[in-house]
Amino acid sequence: MNHRTRIKICGLTREQDVQAAVAAGADALGFVFYPKSPRYVTPQQAASLLAKVPPFITTVGLFVNVEPGQLQEIVAQAPVSLLQFHGDETVEQCAALAQAVNRPFIRAMRIGSATTAADLLEYAQAYRDSSSGSHLFAGLLLDTLVEAYGGSGKVFDWSLIPKELAPQVVLSGGLSVHNATDAVKRVRPFAVDISSGVEQDKGIKDAAKIRAFIAAVRQADADPAGL
Repeated sequence: MNHRTRIKICGLTREQDVQAAVAAGADALGFVFYPKSPRYVTPQQAASLLAKVPPFITTVGLFVNVEPGQLQEIVAQAPVSLLQFHGDETVEQCAALAQAVNRPFIRAMRIGSATTAADLLEYAQAYRDSSSGSHLFAGLLLDTLVEAYGGSGKVFDWSLIPKELAPQVVLSGGLSVHNATDAVKRVRPFAVDISSGVEQDKGIKDAAKIRAFIAAVRQADADPAGL
């Protein structure tokens, strides 16, 4: 039985884009609560978008160095089901933030030229072993190291991902309609995350690109041999 790669469409800002992602078969929808991002949505805007999401689709809030009180206020207005931390948060801070709103979380790890496979395994283990919040840790999201926070839109070296870790991670960073099939065949991640690769402009999604991206991932899922 082939694995069905889960798909997250991130950086949603418009109701029609939420509807397009849902109609195309996305498993998760991401909303950016980082004010410096061009895809930023206010809690009020996010609440309106969340109201359009049907059951059984995960809603994800992306945060960068947010304070516990701020996080509580945001989640009270826009009750996302999963947190995604993209800043300089430590293991302990991620756990405390997640506990403050009683939500599971995923942690973005930004991969640079000096990153090794051992680093990835050690990073994941640190979150699993955390005595304060390991029960809320849902996994790693792997993205490319760039100067800015949030999604990079750039590809990193997928060969760095250890085979034993790959089935547990969310693969991000520079994914597109053109490389999605190859990425999933090579890495076999649990999920993929895309934002800029399915856009007309920053924060404005393209329904045709969303459909094409999901089809490309499903093409890889249908090939059990991989590469």
